[in-house]
Amino acid sequence: MKVIGLSGGGITALHMATIQPARVAALVVISAPAAFPEQAKAIQRSFSEAMLSEAERARMRERHPRPGQLDALIAQTRALADGDDPNFTREQLGSIAVDTLIVFGDRDFLYPVSIAFDLHAAIPGSYLWVVPNGGHGPVFGEAAPRFVDTTLPFLRGDWRRAP
Repeated sequence: MKVIGLSGGGITALHMATIQPARVAALVVISAPAAFPEQAKAIQRSFSEAMLSEAERARMRERHPRPGQLDALIAQTRALADGDDPNFTREQLGSIAVDTLIVFGDRDFLYPVSIAFDLHAAIPGSYLWVVPNGGHGPVFGEAAPRFVDTTLPFLRGDWRRAP
């Protein structure tokens, strides 16, 4: 299976590739750290609905309409800061043997772009795409067409290096 994961989904994708490697044929990891840096933990600990723009609050309420659902998600975000996941070792990341594209924005407020370079160094044969002026999840809005144009050839295997 070919897996694309953004942020928490990217962490899940890294777990899939390290725990069940035979099930993963290719991997695209977007804005996902091997471990949460302190700047992300500080934001997670204080996260609240008030931190979101009114437009994002409206989208969140639409996506999570059940009573208490949004409050539960916010509480889960806060709890991430003091958990022990993610906590991938260099050895675990080094076991990823499938084509892997690492995508980070160079202006991500949660994760410094240096995390992308660390992942790239740890995952053998990985590819790194740093999106200029990209924030957390730099593949939406105006960047979406470029993400599609970049990722589809990668997933088809067009980027594969000759042996």
